[in-house]
Amino acid sequence: MSRRATSFGLLLLIFQLASPARAADAAFTQFIASLWPEAKEQGVSRATFETETRGLEPDYKLPDLILPGRPATGAPSQAEFVQVPADYIKEASIGRLAEHGQKLMQQYRPALNEIEKRFGVPATVVLAIWGRETDFGRYTLPYDGLRVLATQAYVGRRKDQYRGEFILALKILSDGVVSRKDLRASWGGAVGLTQFLPSEYYKHGVDLDGDGKVDLWHSVPDALGSAAQQLVNKGWESGLRWAYEVQAPATADCTMGVPEVTKPIGEWLRAGFTPVRGARLSAAEQAQPASLLQPEGIYGPAFLTTKNYFVIKEYNFSDLYVLFVGHLSDRMKSPLPFATPWSASTQLRTTDVEAMQQGLTRIGLYKDKIDGKAGMQTRAALGAYQKSAGLKVDCWPSDAVLRSIRAR
Repeated sequence: MSRRATSFGLLLLIFQLASPARAADAAFTQFIASLWPEAKEQGVSRATFETETRGLEPDYKLPDLILPGRPATGAPSQAEFVQVPADYIKEASIGRLAEHGQKLMQQYRPALNEIEKRFGVPATVVLAIWGRETDFGRYTLPYDGLRVLATQAYVGRRKDQYRGEFILALKILSDGVVSRKDLRASWGGAVGLTQFLPSEYYKHGVDLDGDGKVDLWHSVPDALGSAAQQLVNKGWESGLRWAYEVQAPATADCTMGVPEVTKPIGEWLRAGFTPVRGARLSAAEQAQPASLLQPEGIYGPAFLTTKNYFVIKEYNFSDLYVLFVGHLSDRMKSPLPFATPWSASTQLRTTDVEAMQQGLTRIGLYKDKIDGKAGMQTRAALGAYQKSAGLKVDCWPSDAVLRSIRAR
């Protein structure tokens, strides 16, 4: 090797060491190239693979990444997990969306009738999902979908899942389903009017308008029909409400608010839970199994949630998301808000909830994920701790309870 070549090699090495991002991006390019055999196996054409991956760069500003040598980007700051219910389920937003949804119900009546007949999913439910996901198509998704999925596959917390999603996104492009320009996504890589991951497109996509292709980007019938199909594939039961708002008795134990504690609705009613506004439930309704949900612990509204509640939760794993969709669905038929107002004004930061979960795990009361999200299991474990510590049992995460757990 000549002295000039050696000098050039040393200069290149120094340049790479001084430019870690550039070196990392070179590794990213190599990683993407290594996916070609898997993409080919899924039916992606070589031309599509070359065209769509040429010049592709990672987006290291996305949440939920693990970057070597850099601070973790942390858990995603989705509104469902960091806002109190009153901020997430805003009356003004619900009212606006419900009014627009009623107009869309008339506009797309033939397609919605077909959805109800074919899938047994109420028109208002699929419209509510569309309204929550993309504001009935008026919200433009902010990211290049392929770039998001590639980045998450490379340095995301769920690499294996996103590796498959990235390849299926290439397949969507290779199959000519949608153009790269229209493949916009959320930070998590969901695309289309009703926010599907690429794998969900292939699992649940429906050509409801009968034009020979499944188009979740431009065809409202296809998008809504596919949302209904996804719910059915995850266990939707026709004719079953998503939940019933109830008044909880003063003796109610908020630690019972977990999916594992399921009783016929009639049994809950005999225990003192009362449907709001004097509603009367039929014998068939009372026979349905349900779980207790108290999103703000003993404060705010309480609900008896049916199987269909948890089916919607499979669409987005957040209680507030399901409450938003379910309530918006109801509001398209009735102007009544929740009978009990929300009361919590503050929510602990994600890092504080993580610390609370770690403490509850340490003392053997919590066995679920450490994710900074104060869901059903976290609230129930918190209530169990409050019982053991002789504190007021309200199943609501607060600074005072966190301090008590840390001091344990």
